[in-house]
Amino acid sequence: MPFAYLDFDLLKENIQWILQANRGKKIRLATKSIRSVAVLKEILRRSDTFQGVMCFTVAEALYLAEHQLNDLLIGYPVWEAKQIQQVAKAIANGHHITLMVDCTEHVERVEKIAREAGVCCPVCVDMDMSVSVLGFHFGVRRSPIRTKEQLLQLVQRIDRSKHLRLDGLMGYEAQIAGVGDRIPGQPIKSALIRRLKQHAVQRVAQQRAEWVGAIREMGIAVRFVNGGGTGSLGTTSKEDCVTEVTVGSGFYSPLLFDQYRDFRYRPAAGFAVEIVRKPAPGIYTCAGGGYIASGAAGKDKLPRPHLPEGAHLLPLEGAGEVQTPIRYRGPVPLDLGSPVFFRHSKAGELCERFDRLLWFSGGSVIGESTTYRGDRRCFL
Repeated sequence: MPFAYLDFDLLKENIQWILQANRGKKIRLATKSIRSVAVLKEILRRSDTFQGVMCFTVAEALYLAEHQLNDLLIGYPVWEAKQIQQVAKAIANGHHITLMVDCTEHVERVEKIAREAGVCCPVCVDMDMSVSVLGFHFGVRRSPIRTKEQLLQLVQRIDRSKHLRLDGLMGYEAQIAGVGDRIPGQPIKSALIRRLKQHAVQRVAQQRAEWVGAIREMGIAVRFVNGGGTGSLGTTSKEDCVTEVTVGSGFYSPLLFDQYRDFRYRPAAGFAVEIVRKPAPGIYTCAGGGYIASGAAGKDKLPRPHLPEGAHLLPLEGAGEVQTPIRYRGPVPLDLGSPVFFRHSKAGELCERFDRLLWFSGGSVIGESTTYRGDRRCFL
């Protein structure tokens, strides 16, 4: 200890639940939530529905290509010329890597480098799927493509290029996929979020259908239309114009995904830390444990004791950099050296803290696999 673990039995349950929630679309794996080549390959081999991955950097995409993963979509724009040159070289060597663009500057930069390399680079246009409700911006700040006219203008610019090919369209409805609507102790806020999400589902589906339809009317075909995430799989996969949905966090099911009303996956991944102090009756201090998730700071970004049931963080100390005290007065005997199992708030960042995952099945360790960190890789 400390160690990170993957409950293989629960992972397989989550895979089946995700396949059942999907409505016949392809599912692209979000690598940022998984961050282990072995786990990615295990999920991909489970069903033909899982096709392609969404990477978060060029270095990661090139690394996964070395491990025989294909259909690599880089989900965020790349600006550094050297990285685009690396993608162009990989394309020339037969790899399928798609770059993300959302403005003319992106397009012109990729086009210039593709021309110099003598390749045709596939690109995907990121469409903004946020909505406005009474002047309130409900969504995340991603793409500047906010109107159909902006989208068509950029698509036409790509279509005129001899060194670019419009491979796909992506619209991530983060306000649906990434926002929980069953917040503990906050029923009014939860109800408000549910109303906003219901409104957003209708608006996003209408907008996406209209925008994709307009491109098809221009006679421009795209290989894929990508949308959604774990939190919107059930609604995004209903849209006729969508060909694939991206899913990542649902396979591990971290703490934040306990806050969704419409589904509940199994907690398949977490970490264990060791009790090294007993400073007072009912208080046990663990070594390490301060693995805080990214995003706007708040209690929901803290890891939380999972086992033994009934263990809690101390509100004035939380999860610490080198030690984490917990309060526990339950029936399970704890002593120096005993493990306390925690769940991380977000999925992928767990693997940035540990170099390997111990795989459990039936209560026993059945193997282990490296994470990106264990592969001596740090991509962002």
